[in-house]
Amino acid sequence: MSSTKHVAVIGGGILGVSTAVHLLRQGASVTLLTEQGLASEATGRSLSWLNSAGERSTPYHLLRVAGVDRYRTLFAADPSREWLQFGGGLMWNAAGQGEVTEARHAYEKSIGYDSKLLAPEEIASVTPGIDATAVPGNAIFNPGEGWVSLPDLVNFLMEEFHALGGQLILNAGKASVMVDGGRATGVETTGGETYPADAVLVACGAATPAVVKPLGVEIPNGSPVSMLVVTKPVEHQVTAVMNTPRAAVRPNPGNTFALDHDWYEEHITEHADGSFTIPDEVVQQLADESSKLIEGNPELKPASWKIGYKPIPGDGEPVFGELGQVPGCFVAFTHSGATLGLIAGELLSGEILSGEKHPMLATFRPGRFS
Repeated sequence: MSSTKHVAVIGGGILGVSTAVHLLRQGASVTLLTEQGLASEATGRSLSWLNSAGERSTPYHLLRVAGVDRYRTLFAADPSREWLQFGGGLMWNAAGQGEVTEARHAYEKSIGYDSKLLAPEEIASVTPGIDATAVPGNAIFNPGEGWVSLPDLVNFLMEEFHALGGQLILNAGKASVMVDGGRATGVETTGGETYPADAVLVACGAATPAVVKPLGVEIPNGSPVSMLVVTKPVEHQVTAVMNTPRAAVRPNPGNTFALDHDWYEEHITEHADGSFTIPDEVVQQLADESSKLIEGNPELKPASWKIGYKPIPGDGEPVFGELGQVPGCFVAFTHSGATLGLIAGELLSGEILSGEKHPMLATFRPGRFS
């Protein structure tokens, strides 16, 4: 691999930062440009549940399992990190949906995914801190799952980024890919600054399709508006990520919780300046729903919440790799940015520097939309 290749990365979220660090590890020089700050968009408001639960395509499942594996390696190096933990995942469906839960469990078992079907009274024996009275029927516990606080992970990776000599351009505004002779040659910002490069990675979350559209590339965008709430600190024993009919909850550093769901999307208002608002009482309602899931039903108070677009490609599958129409320009656009953050950076950096396509990304190429 070339030790002199220069790569410009657009996007300061987990996919951009991870790929940048993997590139630097292999001897490339890297310029990382962010529209605002690091982790200022989806990475800063992700539930970041590390999993491959439920049913999806086999290539996507295998990539997610590899993604969780890389976090396991990072976790093993220092299990005391408060921002990366493996306490499993617990999910249940609404009352009357027991057969749906059983079918999911049977599917997970059929592909070798660690899955335990539990009655409410069995939950306490496998994972602490849950109010089992909130479970209307059976539940699934996946012991191998975990969670990560992505802003903390980005800060951790950026220490290595700087140590390896990466160039960080914060608050660069919107950036576009420069093309000469049909090939990507660098990045230009709205302020007129240019950053020549041998290759460019566009990893702008939900904005990725808009950034590559001027290049003649169409990537369908199914990104919905979403919100992540972080609570004030509260004493609790919860270690698992919970996905339930009215709230998704995970532990968060500092004895706080991170909360999200989708039932309140209709209450979110997008304004002309691109900002979002939601009534305070709806945020508190999510906190109240989450409290019902926790042993002792502690009073949960929202400390902060962030709203924006959750990156989801139009067909739900990740989009990774080089644009056929514009050689030298690569994209990273996926719903599961947390689970895939480390493995995607590893595989994409290898493709960018070697020119060899990795077989695990074969079905995720942007060319499938052409």
